[in-house]
Amino acid sequence: MATTPLDPVRLGLIWHRLDGIVDQVAETFVRAAFSVVVRDNFDMAFSLFDGRGRQLTQSKRSIPSFMGTLPRTLAAVLERFSADQLAPGDTIISNDPWIGTGHLNDISMLHPIFSTGPGRRLVAFAASTAHSVDIGGAPSPSARDRYEEGLCIPICKIVEGGRESATVIDFLSQNLRQPDETLGDIRAQFAAYRDCGEKLLALMEEEGLDSLEPVAEEIIDRSEQSMRRAVAELPDGRYQDAFEIDGVDETLRIQCVVDISGDALAIDFAGTSAQVRWPINSVLNYTQAYASYAVKCLLDPGAPNNGGTLAPISVSAPQGSLLNATSPAPVWGRHLSGHYVPPAVFGALAPLLPDRIVAESGSPLWNVYFSGRDHHDQAFVKMFFMNGGHGARASGDGPGCLSFPSNVSNQPIEAFEHQVPLLVTEKCLVPDTGGAGRWRGGNAQRIGFRSRSEHPVTMTIRHERTRFPPRGLLGGKVGSAGRDLVNGQTIPAKSRTELQLGDEVTFQTPGGGGLFAPAERAAEDIAADIESGLVSAEP
Repeated sequence: MATTPLDPVRLGLIWHRLDGIVDQVAETFVRAAFSVVVRDNFDMAFSLFDGRGRQLTQSKRSIPSFMGTLPRTLAAVLERFSADQLAPGDTIISNDPWIGTGHLNDISMLHPIFSTGPGRRLVAFAASTAHSVDIGGAPSPSARDRYEEGLCIPICKIVEGGRESATVIDFLSQNLRQPDETLGDIRAQFAAYRDCGEKLLALMEEEGLDSLEPVAEEIIDRSEQSMRRAVAELPDGRYQDAFEIDGVDETLRIQCVVDISGDALAIDFAGTSAQVRWPINSVLNYTQAYASYAVKCLLDPGAPNNGGTLAPISVSAPQGSLLNATSPAPVWGRHLSGHYVPPAVFGALAPLLPDRIVAESGSPLWNVYFSGRDHHDQAFVKMFFMNGGHGARASGDGPGCLSFPSNVSNQPIEAFEHQVPLLVTEKCLVPDTGGAGRWRGGNAQRIGFRSRSEHPVTMTIRHERTRFPPRGLLGGKVGSAGRDLVNGQTIPAKSRTELQLGDEVTFQTPGGGGLFAPAERAAEDIAADIESGLVSAEP
């Protein structure tokens, strides 16, 4: 098949079709998934790479950090399996934190796509990541190394030549408490890969393409140039931020320096605390992903999500630090440090970009794990996500219960109560929890649970910002700190508790920080706050 030249109009049409294919097959995955965490929370991503391993696009419904981690996963896979060791129908799997998303619960897979007909050639890779609530082991806030945190899947073929590997399926089944759910999600991705291959090859046939490389060259180059222009518009210089975070048994420090030189931007986290013995460490690829994502949000949010966008950005952190932990450090709750990366980048660049900046949100993302036995004496392990208030934006107030940088969705309460022996007793916004400012931070939420189980229910939490609340920026005030209570008594924010029948749990997430001085807030906005109940009285 001969390749015809790519004029701008044709390139645009091909690009939008590729983008649409990835979004469409991501929906195939979501709709076929077994778990709530994929089907309702959308803790997943789907991405397309060309045959050389260059990232072309990622589904819009996805966790933003995975755009930065999947390229690292594919690179590691190609180090293990060269192109001539891959064949049609293969799918490779791994959840190694240091080549993936940073903890064992995220399973990443890659599927090579080959052309049809004689001389089948490797033309693309479909790649996806999805969170598995259970990955074996005993993930715990007190884990001392990653070996305690569950099963680590080495890079291997879970499907070879279209046939599932019985060995890989067996070792997954033998190590998981709810293997049907995890394997159901894995097989849902197999369906998405088949769908992606069919649609991609049909597009290439219709467009007269025998390779994606000419398209990739144009799209990636244009995306890189777009980001370089955005960086070049900023004044050269060094911009810094530093702040303290809760940690576990000691206060920890995040320190960030952003260096801008011409059309390149470098981010360094030297000065950040050393890695700790608790499972709150971030691996470097997770840190790099969220740092790059923060820059994209500030400077070039409309550009395509691909490798070109990230090319002008470099990210480093000292080896052995909280944001570049070395194996076998425990990393189960790596978001408890990694989600501070965008606020550090924003804090450094706030004086430079006051018209684009966002104050700190009620993140790192809050979640709770419940495990035990239900009324039918069946084992269950379920996770519930809770968002804090969003930081105030340069264009307006922060929304309540909508955190940044993660973008997981809520699960319907009725569905959650159907799956676990727990009753949700309340879920409401909490007035006066968003930081004051010309633009107000989003309010926190309060959510309560009551155990209805005659069996003990183990509750595991891993929360931040109970001591250091979300900061306001450029004169804005802090949001409120979070709270964790069982039967009205405060419990540690990183802990495991055994709930008995009738025990009451209450979580109040952090409120978002404000932006600009409170004295600058318009009188009509203050009156509207009071009337709507977002604040209880005039500040």
